[in-house]
Amino acid sequence: MPRTFTDKSDIPAPPEEVRIPLQAIRGRGAATALAHRFVRDVREAADDGWGQPPGDEDGAGDVPATPAATRVHLETARSAICANDSPDIFFELSVNPYRGCEHGCIYCYARPTHSYLNFSPGLDFETQIVAKHNIASVLRAELAQPRYVPRLLNIGSATDCYQPVERELKLTRSVIEVMRDARHPFSLITKSSGVERDLDLLAPLAAQRLAAVYVTITTLDATLARRMEPRAAAPHRRLRTIRALAEAGVPVGVSVAPQIPFITEDMEQVLEAAREAGARSAFYAVLRLPWELDTLFREWLQVHYPQRAARVMARVQDLHHISDAERRAGKTYNSDFATRMKGTGLWADLVRQRFATTCRKLGLNRERVELDLGQFRPGLLRGQSSLF
Repeated sequence: MPRTFTDKSDIPAPPEEVRIPLQAIRGRGAATALAHRFVRDVREAADDGWGQPPGDEDGAGDVPATPAATRVHLETARSAICANDSPDIFFELSVNPYRGCEHGCIYCYARPTHSYLNFSPGLDFETQIVAKHNIASVLRAELAQPRYVPRLLNIGSATDCYQPVERELKLTRSVIEVMRDARHPFSLITKSSGVERDLDLLAPLAAQRLAAVYVTITTLDATLARRMEPRAAAPHRRLRTIRALAEAGVPVGVSVAPQIPFITEDMEQVLEAAREAGARSAFYAVLRLPWELDTLFREWLQVHYPQRAARVMARVQDLHHISDAERRAGKTYNSDFATRMKGTGLWADLVRQRFATTCRKLGLNRERVELDLGQFRPGLLRGQSSLF
C-alpha cells in the first residue's frame, strides 16, 4: 500500500548536493581533469545523494578509479631550441621533444603549459602526450645557421625526455645524434632508466666533455614516490641508473627537487644513496605551484594526505613569502627569481643548511662538470669535413 503523508514535516528533505569525493586514479598523479585557466565554462561533477560515485560502492572508497588511457599526438615542430634568460637556471637553451609527460608527477611545474594546447593541466598532461616527430631535423637546421652561438643546452628541462613513449619514438635519441654530429655539448635530466639505452652515445660524448646527465630522486620511499610520480622509475631503479651512467664514465648528478614540506623528509638519505651509486654533484629546489598546479596539488593532498594538507600549504606559502592578505586571496606562489627556487624564511634556511652540510660531508659538488663549448662544429651539419 502506498505510503501517505499526514503533514509536510513527514516529507523527507531532498539530499543536499555535495561534490563527489576525489579519488586516486591508478597509475596517474592528478585526481581530476582540471579545467585550464583559459576555459570560460567549467563543469563540476556533483553527487545528489541518490547514487554513489564510481569506486565507492559498498563502502569501497579506497579503490582507485579506472586508469585513464594515454594518447600520443604527433606535432610538426617549427622550432626546436627554446632560450631563457632566467638567472636561477644553469642552462640558457633547452630542447624538449615532448609536451606533456606520462610520468604524471603531481608537482611538475610544466603542467600549466598544457593549457596553451587547450588540454587540462591535470589528467590531460599525463594522458595527452604531444610528440614533435620532426624535432631532429629542425634542430639540425637551427644549429647549422651561421648566426647560431653555442651555449649551455639542456634536453628535457620541461618534460621528461625518456618518458615511456620514447621507447617507441626515439626522438630523444635522434636529438642526441644531432648534438653528436655537431659536437655540441649538452646536459639532460630524467627520472627514467630509459637513458641507459643511449649509453652507446652518451659515454663517448662524455669522454669528450660533451655530455652530462642528472637523475631526479625526490625520495627513497617507494610508496610516496608511487603516489607523487606514478609512472616514473622506482627510486631504487633510478639509483641503478646513476650507477650505470657513472660506471660508463658519464658525469652524473642527482636532483632532489622539489623539496615538499612535511612530505619529502629524507633529503640526506637520498644524497647519500646517490653518492654511493656514483653521483658527483647535486642540486635541489623547493616546491613551487604556478597557475593551475596550485589546485592540482591541493587535490592530491586531499586524496593522499588530507590531515597534513593545511600544514603543507601554509609552509609552502611561508617559503614563497606570501603575505596574510595574499593568503586570504588563496595565493601560494611568488615567481621572484631571487626566491622561487630555494624559497625564503626559516624553513628555506634549514633546507639550505641540510643540503650544504650533507653535500660537504659526502664530497658532492667538489668538482664542477665543465662541458666544452669550443668543440662545436656547425659545418659538420652542412656536410663540411673537419680538419680535427
